[in-house]
Amino acid sequence: MTAMLANRLIRYADLLPCKNAFVDTRSPGSDQKENFTLIGPGVSENPNQHVHIPEPHGFNIGGARQPPRCLNSQHSHETAEVFVVHKGRWRMIFGVNADEGDVTMEEGDVISIPIHMFRGFENIGEETGFLFAVLGGDDPGKVTWSPRVFDLAKQYGLVLLEGGRLVDTTVGESVPPGAKLQQPPSAAEIARLATPPREALASCVLKPKQFAVNPRSPLAREGVEEAAIITPQATGDGFAPGPIKGWWPHGFNLRCLRLESGAFVPPHIRNEEEVIFVHRGVLQLATPQGEVILGPGDTFTTPKGVPRGFRASSSNGVAAYVVRGGDSPAMPSFLS
Repeated sequence: MTAMLANRLIRYADLLPCKNAFVDTRSPGSDQKENFTLIGPGVSENPNQHVHIPEPHGFNIGGARQPPRCLNSQHSHETAEVFVVHKGRWRMIFGVNADEGDVTMEEGDVISIPIHMFRGFENIGEETGFLFAVLGGDDPGKVTWSPRVFDLAKQYGLVLLEGGRLVDTTVGESVPPGAKLQQPPSAAEIARLATPPREALASCVLKPKQFAVNPRSPLAREGVEEAAIITPQATGDGFAPGPIKGWWPHGFNLRCLRLESGAFVPPHIRNEEEVIFVHRGVLQLATPQGEVILGPGDTFTTPKGVPRGFRASSSNGVAAYVVRGGDSPAMPSFLS
């Protein structure tokens, strides 16, 4: 594998976490969470957050790892936030006070949470869990926290500045002269971030059996299926809108690529960003620059315009989640 390919590969075992990425990370019940920024700047409030691949993709890739009973506090995003449950059992919680509904998610499930609403999430399983995350846009903006988060942060020495920078007074950091503190959202702002009706939120969650397998996918062949998860509009490579379309912008498609053991997709070229996250099995990815072997939890961003082919080399086959850039990915070009 060349250095170019190695620099585009993020092994699950090599993920570098930030344990104080946000203003809620000392709040009781939230102090054991780990946040990861895989591709793009993300929304971390800590300038020391490690970014594995800074190259702009039009979307951001991140992750959250939490032990049992660990909670991510109520907050709102300015762009799309999508979670794939890789490990564990999770509860997604809605509303500024965490009392406006919830949904339980198992391994392989996907949720796309609408912008401009409060959400939090808790690992309710018995083992450490991991969420693979996609955020819309090159700049996903800053997080809006519920008022309770600010109250707790003050007790534990964390201060959030306007613009989203975190100051940790317990390690000797101080608020810069003239800096303005981020204020909790007003009643009017909270009203603007109201939780959508339950039936609307239900359309934002999918289990693997609900993924829309597309027999006309250009990747489909014996032992290979590509299923739509998030498709905002009809695409150039033959996918109809849905199952998750969203009434807010995404700027990317999310697919599930499943291969039976030994099945393969021949070399082809795409001209949009393609990020592959392996959920189950071992995927061989072949390029003219060499081969990449991806195992569960590994992430790879394929260079645009570079031929790539896939093969499942594990006895239980492969299930991978693929993020494709843009609302309408084009038809790939297969090599003769």
